Amino acid sequence: MSRQIPAIAASLQLFIVVAFTVLATGVLPAHAETPDVGWPQAASDLPAEPDLRFGTLPNGMRFAIMHNATPAGQVAIRFRIGTGSLQEKDDQQGLAHFLEHMAFKGSTHVPEGEMTRILQRLGLAFGADTNASTSYNETVYALDLPEADAETVSTGLMLMRETASELTLDAGAFDRERGVILSEEKLRDTPQYRGGTGFMNLLLPGQRVLLRPPIGKTDIISNAPVDLVRDYYRTNYRPERATLIVVGDIDAAALEADIRSRFSNWMSNTPAPAEPDLGALEKHGERVGTVVVPGGATRVQIAWTRPYDGSQDTVAKRRQQLIDGIGLAVLNRRISVLAQQPNPPFVSAQAGSQDLLKSAHVTMIAADSDPDKWQAALAAIDQEQRRIAEFGAAQSEIDREIAEYRSTLQAAAGGAATRTSPDIAGSLAWSVGEGVVFTSPAEDLSLFDAAMKGLTAAEVNQSLQAAFAGSGPQLVLQIPQMPEGGVAAVEKAYADSRAVPVTAPEHTRAAVWPYTDFGKAGAVVEQRVVDDLGVTMVRFANGVRLTVKPTKLRADEVLVRANIGRGRLDLPHDRPLPIWAAPAVPLSGLKAISYDDLQKAFASNVVGSDFSIQDGSFRFEGATRPSDLATQLQLLTAYVSDPAYRPDVFKRVQQAYLNSLTQLQATPGTVVGRDLPGLLHSNDPRWTFPDRTQLLNTKPEDFEALLRPFLSKGQIEVIIAGDVQVDDAIRMTAQTFGALPARPDAQERTDSSALFPAPTPEPVVRLQDGRSDNAGALVAMPIGDFLSDLPRAVAANVTGAIFRNRLIDQFRIAEGATYSPQGDVDLSRSIPGYGFAYVYVETVPAKVDHFFDLVDKISADLRDRDVSPDELTRAKAPIVEEIKRSQQTNGYWLESLHGAQTDARRLERIRGSIDGYQSITAQDVRAIATAYLKPETSWRMKILPANGSAVR
Repeated sequence: MSRQIPAIAASLQLFIVVAFTVLATGVLPAHAETPDVGWPQAASDLPAEPDLRFGTLPNGMRFAIMHNATPAGQVAIRFRIGTGSLQEKDDQQGLAHFLEHMAFKGSTHVPEGEMTRILQRLGLAFGADTNASTSYNETVYALDLPEADAETVSTGLMLMRETASELTLDAGAFDRERGVILSEEKLRDTPQYRGGTGFMNLLLPGQRVLLRPPIGKTDIISNAPVDLVRDYYRTNYRPERATLIVVGDIDAAALEADIRSRFSNWMSNTPAPAEPDLGALEKHGERVGTVVVPGGATRVQIAWTRPYDGSQDTVAKRRQQLIDGIGLAVLNRRISVLAQQPNPPFVSAQAGSQDLLKSAHVTMIAADSDPDKWQAALAAIDQEQRRIAEFGAAQSEIDREIAEYRSTLQAAAGGAATRTSPDIAGSLAWSVGEGVVFTSPAEDLSLFDAAMKGLTAAEVNQSLQAAFAGSGPQLVLQIPQMPEGGVAAVEKAYADSRAVPVTAPEHTRAAVWPYTDFGKAGAVVEQRVVDDLGVTMVRFANGVRLTVKPTKLRADEVLVRANIGRGRLDLPHDRPLPIWAAPAVPLSGLKAISYDDLQKAFASNVVGSDFSIQDGSFRFEGATRPSDLATQLQLLTAYVSDPAYRPDVFKRVQQAYLNSLTQLQATPGTVVGRDLPGLLHSNDPRWTFPDRTQLLNTKPEDFEALLRPFLSKGQIEVIIAGDVQVDDAIRMTAQTFGALPARPDAQERTDSSALFPAPTPEPVVRLQDGRSDNAGALVAMPIGDFLSDLPRAVAANVTGAIFRNRLIDQFRIAEGATYSPQGDVDLSRSIPGYGFAYVYVETVPAKVDHFFDLVDKISADLRDRDVSPDELTRAKAPIVEEIKRSQQTNGYWLESLHGAQTDARRLERIRGSIDGYQSITAQDVRAIATAYLKPETSWRMKILPANGSAVR
């Protein structure tokens, strides 16, 4: 399958994916062999994607090639090695992941440190376009090449071939990387990770996956000799375990010849190792366990396990999986409705099933709750599970899930011709790991329709019985501290719930969408075309502005955004504000229809209703398809003109924030994410995260009183980008937003701009309640906004890229002091005069002051001397290629055209962005450093371990 979309597989991952840690950094061939040999379709009645060119080399390495021109002129490469932490010996734990890091540290034909530079010169950014990940049973190397020319593609294939068998694994480089991986171990050691690991330990006792987390053991990472990683490399990186995937704007036949030439001489000199014994799934009945995670969420989980089904991927197996998914989607829907009721028993809940690393198949229902209300959450999910097991799903419920799932598959099939190469390559790599046939979106839809034809409630309910027939139920309570009475109290609460008889559910009638007529369609009073950009700008009589950018970038995709007013800049800044409650707006539904009924009404449609409060607007948006564009515009217009502000939904969002407070105190990264926006806006309440008192003191009516005036009176700008005709967009907008009562036109205000904080004589200190060996450090330097000086903004972005590259070279690569230095140049497009550059690292506490010294040293060097031509190229090329790539997405136009009708600078930014970056010189970089990268203007922050003391 192109990728498993079922209503179920994705939802379950929110609860247990943290335990499956992934560590990241046609024409038939002319050859005589059958191309599908070694691929799942060779033993299946399912047809593989017809545009893919499959093959297997004599040494056993498989390859798959596909010509795809979205984005045009680009190529995605994935090199999957079927080995991970499960293949490690006892003294190699963590070395599969360590080896992935070493793939960037030198090989026979690429000296240490040169691989990243080679890719940067070609326009690839470290991390974004060059990445790798290690999981339990695979290691995947990824390159997203910005050009499809012969040199770039050849370089990408050369680097994959080097990874296959030519890594030098130098002892010195190995030692220098130890600190990087130890830093990554700390970064990933979060309450969420510990909770997921604890749950897996109870779910799969005795299984090998529990003994082989990909990050490994810190003592082995710290002390293992390099020979152990060399042994792992020679033993497990083998052609018969490898799959090379290339998707992009290439000649597939020519590329196949190149692959055969490069990789056919790859041979293994060691005997093939036996596959590891994953262990037997333990059979059991009802049992109860707890996982205590200080600083973690409170989560109730009930699971049933059965042995993993490793049989071939076939039409019959797919049909059964689809039926299983529909039944569990009904259960998932029922518990989601419970969460929308007044005084719900939990904050959120989900149900689903999935395979766990070929070790088991699990069906699970889980809920997040207030720490003091886990008993109510337990009772609710237990009784809903027993209700559907006893009384089954109704045909009307099944039909609703079928309609919603079909609309998702229809959208995927409609957009198949413009799937992006990275998406196809990633999905194909996933299918290889799962051992399933890579079917086309059209085939997925056809299979679904055939499976659903004549599907009865009896068959779905039989599937549900099987889902709950494995070992279990196993109840696991994850909680920050053991409840009073310990495990016995949890057992009693479960027994009390199971003693409550369940009754048949009450089924509600179908819902009808009530917002189809907003009055007389608005008249167009101004229309102009920006010919060189292919953009049409319209103003209606009521003041609403519409900007349309028709594209063929993604077939069947239309993005719609409505910007209302000026967002945070409209808000008062003299008191705490309940901006955090923004998620309650879409979840409240509308005055004439509840959120659940809204979902019922749109089961067969593809529409969205996201809401956020941005610096420059209150934003509603959704992704749709051409046939649903009218409905999408009706939906967003209804949210703007008739929102509900339901108090019970506000309270649910409020409780979710209250529950998150201890988790946000758990690591340096979460503390920075919580506090930095407020700190870098001089503690302006419009950007400040609320504390517990502010959350508790805020009432639903406070949020409505704050937001309603701005949504009801603010200037409206609608932007539509995608597979749409201009006349259709104008007509449909006239019937919706254009039909609303008159709004004032955009008016600039300058009395509420935010200010960057004053320089810090000593760093601002925040504390985190996590590990004592982990700290964070951040430096920010003011620059200014983006639009007032476009050449400055472009030069600042290049300077920021050079700064980050140097920080990676020195603090990560040379010193091994951090895993992933972060940084950006964030110049506001909404706030005049506001913008900054920043760099941030997580490291050991003893290295924090050294980091500050290093930032000053890099800044001074950039001020004192010109950067080299090579360093300048390695900073500019990835930025230019990223702009080219983003301009081939509808999202780019949705973002870039905001405010363009009234601010011509925004159009000039689009026109001149690539030329602007290409023209930057070393002298421009030095000028930026001289003007802005100065210790005397910088703002600094440290996040230090609190050793148990909380600060919020």
